Amino acid sequence: MIEALRKIWRFSGTERSNINKSVLFCFINAVLRMTEIGAIYMVVLALLEKKTGAYISWLTLALVVISIIGTAVTKNFSQLEQTHAGYYMAANKRIDIANRMKSVPMGYFNENSLGELTGVSTTVLENIETIAPMVLVGILSGLINALVFTLMVLCWDWRIGAIVVIGTALYLLVTSRMEEKSVHIAPHRQKSEAVLVGAVIEYVQGMSVIKSFNLARKGDKTVQDALEYNRKSNLNMERLFTPYVIAQGILLQAFSVGMMLAATLFYINGTMSTADALMTVIMSFLVFAQIQSAGSGLSLLRLVSSSIDHTERLDSIPQLDENGKKLRPLDHTISLEHVSFSYDHKEILHDVSLTIPDKTTTAIIGPSGSGKTTLTSLIARFWDVDSGCVKIGGQDIKKYTLESLMDQISMVFQNVYLFADTIENNIKFGKPDASHEEVVAAAKKACCQAFIERLPEGYQTVIGEGGASLSGGEKQRISIARAVLKNAPIVIFDEATANIDPENEDLLQKAIEALTHDKTIIMIVHRLKTVRHADQILVVDDGRIVQRGRHEELITQHGIYASFVQERQVAASWKIT
Repeated sequence: MIEALRKIWRFSGTERSNINKSVLFCFINAVLRMTEIGAIYMVVLALLEKKTGAYISWLTLALVVISIIGTAVTKNFSQLEQTHAGYYMAANKRIDIANRMKSVPMGYFNENSLGELTGVSTTVLENIETIAPMVLVGILSGLINALVFTLMVLCWDWRIGAIVVIGTALYLLVTSRMEEKSVHIAPHRQKSEAVLVGAVIEYVQGMSVIKSFNLARKGDKTVQDALEYNRKSNLNMERLFTPYVIAQGILLQAFSVGMMLAATLFYINGTMSTADALMTVIMSFLVFAQIQSAGSGLSLLRLVSSSIDHTERLDSIPQLDENGKKLRPLDHTISLEHVSFSYDHKEILHDVSLTIPDKTTTAIIGPSGSGKTTLTSLIARFWDVDSGCVKIGGQDIKKYTLESLMDQISMVFQNVYLFADTIENNIKFGKPDASHEEVVAAAKKACCQAFIERLPEGYQTVIGEGGASLSGGEKQRISIARAVLKNAPIVIFDEATANIDPENEDLLQKAIEALTHDKTIIMIVHRLKTVRHADQILVVDDGRIVQRGRHEELITQHGIYASFVQERQVAASWKIT
């Protein structure tokens, strides 16, 4: 229990002060409740001794009013501090996870389910947000207040106090056993939440495929299995808790009744006054309330502890080394020296060496799966090489901070992702502090102006997530506008024109020309007109560079490039007759 409480305390970080305040308010709340008990005792004494008078009445009323207002105020402040602590504990961790995602190898996102990240960032952290402060404050304040109440009863009558101590000890023993038993079940419950989120996301994202193959009723097996796993894990936890919760209730009721019986017995044998006996009966309904509050927190302690363990597993995500310096090279020559790289224990690149001179265009071609995209990803340091090194401007890219490295590079991908935001803000991803005039200038260079003006609200039009309301060519030009606005000295195109319709190809080519002027260009391409004018062509096959040179040189050689050109010429001459 103590280790689990420490875990919550460590996780709370900067919110510890708010938790401390919440505990303090709970303690004051308990003291004010004792004031109410004192007022009740004064009334009982006055009634039994038949004392009447305004003084007793007004004093009792004042104590009750102070207790009622004070407990309401302190309870409100305590809950506010708990809410503040819970919200910012979760918010700070979500920000930490988001920042961590920026510097993990891209391979991580292929090895781990999106549901794991989504589940932790939503459901698991929501559990921590709503339960963790309540558990920590409830246990600490409950134990402190129960101790104060017990000491008060012991000082008042040690015999009644002994009953309270024994009842409290047995209650905590049962609760501790319940907490120990839950250690094997709570992690399954947390895992089932993440699995369910992941399954639902995958099902929704794949809905078009499911419908196209008429599997609307059969394609949700993964979701059904996840729901079943979640149902079983929740029921298992409830089945575990139920007998212990019943035992807790029986114990508290039994010892409350024991206090009444003891008070009656002591009154009958003359060892307890009438007033004290009546107060003992009244106290039997109140004295265990504080320890019950602590016990309620203990029953949820393992769930919170498991949620924190689940969340902190993300802290072990491998990160790229960020011990670099903020560098800004004058020359942007790119070189790979004896680079090898493996993904999932399979070697993708084998001892690759190449040089891309500053302000030249290099085209990369090769069969699918040959390692073209991996090559450009290593230059952008989406992964780290297994051996060898990648240099920009003569400096190993590991010597750059990731931020300063990415300042040197713009990337235009084949599959463009646009955010559910305005057109202007989507372009601003290239330069967040850009003015509207700069955005418009970049959009014009990328040949976006015409279709943006046709949108209902122009640059302020909010597009759907992923850019669903735009065509493929329009999305691609938006991504080029981002790169134009960023104005990085190195531009990498990853088959950016592969899926563009002929109507948009000329516009896209103009946009690319505007972007690539006076820059170091790397293009993964499949179109002949793009390759023909490159300063250098690299032919990649099976993780090795098998040919390199200009178009005029490679076309005369027997190999992949000549076959590539021939296939494209045949495809271009194909007609329907």
